[in-house]
Formats: sequence, C-alpha cells, structure tokens
Amino acid sequence: MITVASVGDLILDEPAPASFLEPAATLLRAADVTIGHVEVPHSTTTVSQSTDVPAPPADPAALPALADAGFDVVTLAGNHIHDAGDVGIADTVAHARAAGLVPTGAGANLAEARTPAVVERGGLRVGVLSYNCVGPRESWATSRKPGCAYVHVLTHYELDHASPGGPPKIYTFADPDSLEAMESDVRALRAQADVVLVSLHKGVGHTPAAVAMYERPVARAAIDAGADAVFSHHAHIMRGIETHRGRPIFHGLGNFVTVTHALTPGQGAESSAELEAWAEKRKKLYGFAPDPDMPYYPFHPESRNTAIAWCRFDANGLAEAGFVPCWIDEWGRPVPCGGTPDGERVTAYIEQITRAAGLNGRFAPRGDRVVIEPESTERTP
Repeated sequence: MITVASVGDLILDEPAPASFLEPAATLLRAADVTIGHVEVPHSTTTVSQSTDVPAPPADPAALPALADAGFDVVTLAGNHIHDAGDVGIADTVAHARAAGLVPTGAGANLAEARTPAVVERGGLRVGVLSYNCVGPRESWATSRKPGCAYVHVLTHYELDHASPGGPPKIYTFADPDSLEAMESDVRALRAQADVVLVSLHKGVGHTPAAVAMYERPVARAAIDAGADAVFSHHAHIMRGIETHRGRPIFHGLGNFVTVTHALTPGQGAESSAELEAWAEKRKKLYGFAPDPDMPYYPFHPESRNTAIAWCRFDANGLAEAGFVPCWIDEWGRPVPCGGTPDGERVTAYIEQITRAAGLNGRFAPRGDRVVIEPESTERTP
C-alpha cells in the first residue's frame, strides 16, 4: 500500500521558503509520493515575455525547500511557465531536477512537455502527467519551441435572449485534437505504470465554487482514458470534488504556499503600470481586494481554505481517497487542521462548494482526514 499526496499552487517568492512549508511538512513527508504545482519560473533571468501581468521568476534556491518538505514530483504546465521565456523554462526544469524533484509538463519542446514523471514506491510505478488548460498560447510548447503541455480550451459567447449588449451565455469546450493528445498520453502511461495521475491547470480564477463547462468533460476524459485520479489547480481558490467511475477528481486544490509581493502594487521592484491596472481590474472582475495585512498573499479571502489531497493505492489500484483540510494562517502558511474546529469549517466549506457546483462528492471525517465516500453510497445530486 502506498499513499500519494497532492497540493495546489506553489509560489515560493519570499525569504525563508522552508518556513512556509514547515507546518505541513510532516504530513507531506509521510506520503510515499507528494506532488505540487510550481506556478512560476525559477530562474535568475531578467527576461519577461508575457503580454499579461507577468509572474517574475522566483529564486531557484527556493526549490530545495520543496524537496526537503517531502515533495517528489512537480508539475509545470501552467499559464505562467513561459513568462520568463525559454531560459526560464530550461532553468526551472534544471533546478527542479538538481533539487531532487521530478518535473513534468514543460520542457524544451512538446515531446518533453508531454513526458510523464515516473517514480517507483513500494513496488508500484507511479506516473504523473501535467497539462495547462487556460493558455495563453505563448505558454504552449511546439515541436520546436519550449513551453508546456496543454489542452486547448475554446470559449464561445452567445446572446440567447433579445437584449443586444446584454450578458451572454458562455460555452467552453476542449479542442478535440488536443483532448485526444492528452487521452493518448494517459493510455500510453497506463500501459507502463501501476498508478496514473493527471494534473490539470484549469478553472475560473478567484471565483468561489464555479466549475466552467469544459472542466468536467476534460477531467472525466482523463479518467476514461485510464487515470486513477485528477488533481487540479490555477483558480487560486478551492473547487469541489467529484468521483467518476470510482476515481476522484479534485476540481481545484486552490493555493498551498503562494507567497509573493509581485501582485501587490507599490511593493518591491516588480511594481508596474500593468500591475496597478490589474489591481483595479481584479476588484471589478472578482469583487475582492486582498487583505492589506497580508501583502504577501494577494488572493481571495476564501482561498485560505485549502487541502492536501490523498489517495491510497495497492496492487489492485485505488483503495481510498480523501483530503486533509488546511487553513492558510496569517503568515501565509497552510496549516493542517483535520479533527479540529478549524478543520470542520474548512471541510464544511469544501462540502458547500461541491454542492454549489452540482458535483457528487460525499465526505466522511475520519480523525485528522476526510474520506471521499465510494460512489455506491452516493446520492445523485
């Protein structure tokens, strides 16, 4: 029997990165395989190639803190991985490997980006694939360009009532060719690994509970192709959980350690006109302003609810899945709190956003962990 743990976004862009991981490190080290999503490049380059508000590269010296805290695999397919250009990608991959981490999801070309991370624990081969579903196109790898593996998601706006200029209905769906590429990768990995895990960078940012139209079909396609579990991130806020064919889909694990002044106007050398404009736009789009007492944590107040996903596997496959509720404290540290009043509140939050999204996940607290109930005992929502 082995245990796999997975968390959401990781941004280690403040001094003493190990201190932010310390409260959760014992749990992370206890898992046989621990996975996290590295959100920004780790490089000393000064190149900036984003047309959006770029994520400045973090210090490569922060990556060993992940390995020391128990991380084994880091997923890199995300919207910021090419913000520091080709050099940023090459440096991130190289520094991750030098730190003892196994990266997947980005590389010198598309073939490298689609190559899974494979580790062996307890006699089982565990494979992890990583895909970016949110763009931008500049982040995507090609046969001759560094970047990330991706699923191309299309957005269609349609005014379905007689009110020109009124709010449209939004349709989102995956391009069939890129979806088939992901499915092909999963099937190939299934043939060589005992445990197959898929990481998806997806979702509507900073918005409580919402699961966009494309998200369930893409995640379910990964399961149908042979994945044992899907772990998602990007929205910087938790999403609900469902099961499909008896396997868990974590639609968004939110933030884990995401500490940076880079999105706080007037803070540090990275402040810019684009950042000032983004701060104003964020209020209009998402209806919140970060807590001024936490300038290193520029995210939605509800995003302090987070979790460590876990799955147990034996020679017959998935045996059990669930999560450890965590609360991000005033220093930006995710603190495991299962079995406490704080844990009950975080679990209630995850239950509420799961119901709000119409997902079928049902949960049962068990000590410091929460178990996802098997589908046979679930009610149809």
